Amino acid sequence: MRKTILNLGETSTMKQAKDIALRISITYVLLGVVWIILSDYFSMILAHEKLSMYIYFQRYKGWLFTLVTGIIIFLLVYRRTHELILSNEKLKKKEKQLQIRNQHYHSLFEQNPDAVLELTLDGNVVSVNSEAEGLLESTHEELKEVKFSKFLDEGEMKRVREYFFETFNGWSSTFETTIHLANNKQKILRCSLVPIIINRKVTGMFAIARDITLHRENEEMVVASEKLSVIGQLAAAVAHEIRNPLTSLKGFIQLMQTSNRINHDHLDIMLSEVDRIDLISGEMLILGKQQEVHFRHEKLDDILRQVLVLMEAQAHLDNVSIYYENKAENPLYVLGEGNQLKQVFINIIKNAVESIPDYKDGIVSITLEDRVSAARVIVTDNGVGMDPERIGHLGEPFYSTKEKGTGLGLAVCQKIIERHKGHIHFQSEIEKGTAVEISLPIVEEEIPAATAD
Repeated sequence: MRKTILNLGETSTMKQAKDIALRISITYVLLGVVWIILSDYFSMILAHEKLSMYIYFQRYKGWLFTLVTGIIIFLLVYRRTHELILSNEKLKKKEKQLQIRNQHYHSLFEQNPDAVLELTLDGNVVSVNSEAEGLLESTHEELKEVKFSKFLDEGEMKRVREYFFETFNGWSSTFETTIHLANNKQKILRCSLVPIIINRKVTGMFAIARDITLHRENEEMVVASEKLSVIGQLAAAVAHEIRNPLTSLKGFIQLMQTSNRINHDHLDIMLSEVDRIDLISGEMLILGKQQEVHFRHEKLDDILRQVLVLMEAQAHLDNVSIYYENKAENPLYVLGEGNQLKQVFINIIKNAVESIPDYKDGIVSITLEDRVSAARVIVTDNGVGMDPERIGHLGEPFYSTKEKGTGLGLAVCQKIIERHKGHIHFQSEIEKGTAVEISLPIVEEEIPAATAD
């Protein structure tokens, strides 16, 4: 760009020089013609009147012409040269400003802590900074020849291509993706695509990427830690809930030993109690199992009912009634990770149960609703409630309304809901209770692929 401006400046200067030279030449010729005509006219008049005056005029008319033309040419040259110098100074100022701007751009590009790549509309790499070379573990020359499908699997490539098309239309976009490098190495990147717009036309784009692999691993550790904390807190209630059916089983077994008779009605009750123990322990095992995070189609009603199996134990221990109602006409599916969603609902319901004082008849209501493109789960309680100032701080790490709370539970819940592209909203009144609304985008039910016999 700088060379182009310099070339334009040189062309403009040469054109101005030609114009000045042409004007001076034309002025000189015109002055000469006018002088010849006028001097000859005056010479003829003087020759008739007085010979001495004629001789005197002929002797000095050349000097007079030189003086007059010199003054006129000086003024013309001075004016045009002054204009040219001013124009040249303006050009130098613009060039200096351009150099400063280029240095700013170069600093932003090269010293950026994020990886930056300049791409053409065809997706070819024009330039990269050193961070991009380190992130992609490739040199600038290697990246010029490479196709991005080398770093992305087919599904991710299709998704990223959609963001590329958005950028071609002049829209910036931000997304996360996983790239694959040599030696089976993977990195999670947070990427931004920014269009390069010149004269209102998109001529290319900047791709800005940051490695968030370590950040995501730390997040997963916090989520896993909080999940273990939740399981530990539920353990006492679950143990108490399991003890009741165990007591029934023990009583029936002792009765059979005493009577030496098998009562089929008793056997049915015993089987149902065993099934309940199996259901509760199974849910605890699934919740505690360390699994890779893979988003898949999950049925919200199933997740909520599985959470209720665990939370009813806590509710019975705290003398709180839990009511669940599914108001959706059709099954609601979300794209998510089942265990993480369970963790969110357990945290929210557990907080609701614990917010109800002993002197109240505790009630926690859970409602599932269908709202056009989103599923809403609303958890309400008749607990002590909160003032507006406290609501504004909910979700901040280490801020808690409980005496021994860390505030990490709700912080983790908000992070999980954000990852699921959802929203969480709190509403509360002192001594009246709290309502928590969780909104998640709905997806179509996944149809399993047919398998050959």
